[in-house]
Amino acid sequence: MGRIDDLADRYVDEWAELTPIGATYTGIAGHDDKTDDFSPEGFEAQTELVRRTLNDLDVIEPEHESEQVAKDAMMERLGLELAQADAGQTASAVSVISSGIHALRGVFDVMPTEGEQAIANIATRLNDLPKALEQYKRTLLEEAGKGNVSPRAQMLAVAEQCDAWTDPDRDDFYHGLAGRLEADGALAAELARGADAATAATADFAEFLRRDLAPRGRDKEAAGLERYELASQYFLGAKVDLQETYEWGFAELFRLEEEMRATAAAIVGPGASIDEAVAALDADPARNIAGKEAFRDWMQTLADKAIAELNGTHFDIEPQARRIECCLTPTSDGGIYYTGPSEDFSRPGRMWWAVPEGVTEFSTWREVTTVYHEGVPGHHLQVSQTLLRADSLNRWQRLLCWCSGHGEGWALYAERLMDDLGYLADPGDRLGMLDAQALRATRVIVDIGMHLELEIPRDNPFGFHPGERWTPELGWDFLRAHTRMEEKTLRFEWKRYLGWPGQAPSYKIGERIWLQAREETKRRKGADFDLKTFHRDALNLGSLGLDPLRKALARL
Repeated sequence: MGRIDDLADRYVDEWAELTPIGATYTGIAGHDDKTDDFSPEGFEAQTELVRRTLNDLDVIEPEHESEQVAKDAMMERLGLELAQADAGQTASAVSVISSGIHALRGVFDVMPTEGEQAIANIATRLNDLPKALEQYKRTLLEEAGKGNVSPRAQMLAVAEQCDAWTDPDRDDFYHGLAGRLEADGALAAELARGADAATAATADFAEFLRRDLAPRGRDKEAAGLERYELASQYFLGAKVDLQETYEWGFAELFRLEEEMRATAAAIVGPGASIDEAVAALDADPARNIAGKEAFRDWMQTLADKAIAELNGTHFDIEPQARRIECCLTPTSDGGIYYTGPSEDFSRPGRMWWAVPEGVTEFSTWREVTTVYHEGVPGHHLQVSQTLLRADSLNRWQRLLCWCSGHGEGWALYAERLMDDLGYLADPGDRLGMLDAQALRATRVIVDIGMHLELEIPRDNPFGFHPGERWTPELGWDFLRAHTRMEEKTLRFEWKRYLGWPGQAPSYKIGERIWLQAREETKRRKGADFDLKTFHRDALNLGSLGLDPLRKALARL
């Protein structure tokens, strides 16, 4: 083991001690009975670990190619983490998808639930939650005093989420969790006490957001150029020309909608509009499922089928990675996401869906591509393969390194790949994929446009408010006009973009860079290029920023 691997292992151990909730998410055993320190001192301790690790890493010379890849990945990822922390953007962040309260609530979704010790760990964390939220309040107020605050609208939206989590007639999350666990005697009492305490503390946090923090929040949700450039680089692991990318987004969306119109004609007939094809698909009983549990089972069947058929043909999938679980979250926020396996694979990779309140009917044609995105060949293949590469990737690379542009870009690339491989030959399923792609292209336009308050091109191909400046309201109108997502889910998406600048475009921009990297490799290899080998070699590098990815691929 080289010096970089030793440093990486030490970082993982120290990080897990400072971030036990993160350790649980990541699947590192031994920390499930502890909760992070959310005080200003706790955040500073995490930042100091990053700073010290970067200083130690900077003076180490890699001894071979795998160490060079590891050093490049760590310097880039940790460097941007430090830049965000120093800019006051980490501790102050409050959004509908990423904040301390989301980490505290969400960790219960991935904690083990079988056995007395597992239930005792949950009870401990439930009872620790009030203290953690008091620490977090102090951090947010201290950051606000420095001028580091999130938009007021995001704070109020998070307060509404807390309302849903704690309302007995809605999610009632903590009591629902306690009620599903089998406990007796003192442990049952501790669990019930924790559920009461966590519910009260979360409800109180909602009032804190409304009463104490929101009055100090930013009026505008637009991030502005300085914040956005740093956020974009963090989520992509690459520097891109934001103006060129914004203009490319319009061209890419126009291209996709041309493909959608051609596919619509194959569904309904010549001259049919996209909306007519969508209506026909939604009216087809064979493409609709009633009940979220039945829909989860449909997703599970499709995910298992993809793994079975792709293994040994287009990918070599190792036995541990051939299991994925499709799950429903006990909340109703509207998000769809993936969580990776634990380090020892005792907890499998999981595809999650937080079904919005009131949604009971599901269209399969929209979600075939989602299963490929979250499962195989998307996130599940990517994350599991990385976790299994102990022979070439250090522990930090396998467990902690994540770049949205790399990961989400790969998953979107995987959707397109499944079309190329013939898995979306059904025109309805293909329209679903194209609609998902169009959503991601729309995000590029809306996210960059809203956060930089750019002028809408006077010659934009859609004739949409030419020459006006983007606002959140215009962003919603554009999303509504160019996507076919159910309104409650799309509303959550829109709020997410406004509160998490730079993340939403990382899917489509990441896919663009993955495609460019494939073409660069194809030109370099010539007749020796093999697609299966390219995928294997690229994924074996692990997760890393997209600029380091291209450099590493160029050396293969």
